[in-house]
Parts: sequence; structure tokens; C-alpha cells
Amino acid sequence: MKQIALDFGLAVLPTLTNFHVGQNEAALHHLQAWLDCIVDSGSSLPPNPPMPTYLWGPGGSGKSHLLKAMREALREQGAATGWMDASVHNPPEFNAAWAAVLFDDVHLFTEQQQHTAFNWFVNAQTHWCPVLAAGVFAPVDLKLRDDVRTRLGWGHIFHLQPLPEAQQRMVLREAADARGIAMGDDVIDFILARFSRDLSSLTELLDRLDIYALQTHRSNITIPLIKSMMENP
Repeated sequence: MKQIALDFGLAVLPTLTNFHVGQNEAALHHLQAWLDCIVDSGSSLPPNPPMPTYLWGPGGSGKSHLLKAMREALREQGAATGWMDASVHNPPEFNAAWAAVLFDDVHLFTEQQQHTAFNWFVNAQTHWCPVLAAGVFAPVDLKLRDDVRTRLGWGHIFHLQPLPEAQQRMVLREAADARGIAMGDDVIDFILARFSRDLSSLTELLDRLDIYALQTHRSNITIPLIKSMMENP
């Protein structure tokens, strides 16, 4: 059955703390250490240019969550970052004041975005600026220009795995309980079968359902309620 990807903004900012780890402990520990190194180094340069880090895996495995969590963590430290994903059609010039460069959905980059990514890579190495990137495919399988693809693959690479269904159910149940939402197993079955299993989208769906239930004076979440909400956005 075709799944529906929800195009909603996040209700809760992604953080490393609210990332549901599953089988991705190694990647999370690496990024925590990566963040600590950036924050601790301040304005001093490390002895060698930092190696890039690349996260890859299917949709719903947490790639974008982790990149946005890193960007938010650096922002809280007062650090600016360079960010480019497939929706950024007019990326800025590289800024030497950036604490890090972040690339999301690199498998979707256009020729112009690849040109910018290469430029940022070169400048990042010159300025000892770490690069964190993510895409659906392993570096060797990316349909990108060689100089970008090889740079994405020359550092730390982590293959992210989506949460198993049992953990997805647990996360949904905990999120519903936290919102005071009554939701039966049949509703969870319906949601997991028909909507994107990306946890950010599922979280936003719960927020929408909670609001819609209040607006329609319903005491719990049912399959008819979900269908009604989708028919009346």
C-alpha cells in the first residue's frame, strides 16, 4: 500500500537527545564526539583538516534529524553553519566564519548544487571546517560528479537503519501517551500502513490529530477521525 509523506513543519526541534537510536549507536556517538570537538576547539585550528562524515540510509532512518540536530546544537553555542539541501536553489558563498558545513539529501543535488558543494568542500578543507553530509545511497552509488562523490566517501561513513516496527510502535505509543491521546493498536496499524514512517512526520501527525480531535470534540483518536482529518485539511 502506498505510504503518504506528510509535508508538515516539525513541532519539536530535532536534537541528539530526542533521536531514537535503534541500531545507530555508532553514528550517534560519533556525532556527539564531533560536536564536542567543534565546541571545544573554539577558534583554534586542529593539527589536521577534519575528515568529512557521511550518513546514508533509506528514508525514515534519521539522517535529516541528525543533521538538523547538529545545526541546532551549534546554533545554541552561537556558531553559524553552512546548510544546503535539495530545496536550496540559491546557496550562499562559503563563509569562513562557519563552524561546519552540512549537506542533506545529496543524492538529489542539481549540477549547480554540486558545483557549490565542491566549492564548499575545498574551502572547508582550507579553513579546517568539518563537513557533515547525508544521502539515501552509499558514496560509491551516488550519481554525482566524481570530485563531489569521492569527497563524500573519503571520511567517516555510517549506514543508518530505520527503527524496527516494534520500536516504531513503542515510539508512537509513548508520543501519544505524552500528549494524553487515547490510541488503540488498530489506529497504530492504520498509521504505520498508510503514512510515512519517518518519525518526524509521525510526530507531526500526532500533533495534528490532537488538535483535530479537540476541534471536533472527540475524546480519542480513531481511524474514522484520521480519515476525516485527511479529507478536511
